[in-house]
Amino acid sequence: MRLIAFVVPAALVLSGPAVAEWKELASVSEGFGVVFPADPDVEDVAMFEVVPGKMVPARIYSARYDNSLFKMTVVDGRDAGLQEAPVIEQAIKRLTQGGEVKINFPHRIYRIYGRQLSIARPNDSLTTAAVFFANDRLYQIESTKLAGGTNSDLIRFQQSLTFDRNVANRTPQQMQAIRAACVGINANPAGLDDPRCVRK
Repeated sequence: MRLIAFVVPAALVLSGPAVAEWKELASVSEGFGVVFPADPDVEDVAMFEVVPGKMVPARIYSARYDNSLFKMTVVDGRDAGLQEAPVIEQAIKRLTQGGEVKINFPHRIYRIYGRQLSIARPNDSLTTAAVFFANDRLYQIESTKLAGGTNSDLIRFQQSLTFDRNVANRTPQQMQAIRAACVGINANPAGLDDPRCVRK
């Protein structure tokens, strides 16, 4: 299937000594949108190990700006018979290798549920990432702050990720069960282990 992606300027400006022209990358065929601080490089990977022993194609969008690295990886698992749990487990293992996990929380964008991570590296860099499995694809967004980078850029990149609001990777019954298992101020928890929830 032909992949279609286009970049349009976003009317968003950051203050500071170096101002990026943040631009939205909207990949219709891959079902996501994200905002980069610069035009990303695009790399097509024919053999990406999505789970041990299984290779599938992937596309990696990446950009470097102001001492930070920004990356969006889309792994195409259609027709590969993949299951969410092992795909997410392998993604987390790959992301956290050689680092110290500071955060590993459930995460949700609209009706797509995944995990959010923060990993400290030995070189004093910090990686913030999130992983989702939907549309038979692994979506992996990650930003790494190097020396001199800013947290605001990492947060902005992470929070810009969007999916089609009509797509869900949980059934209505599963989403209701997650909400029912939590009480307190959080009306829409991201998972049963959401730290914002007070378990019944």
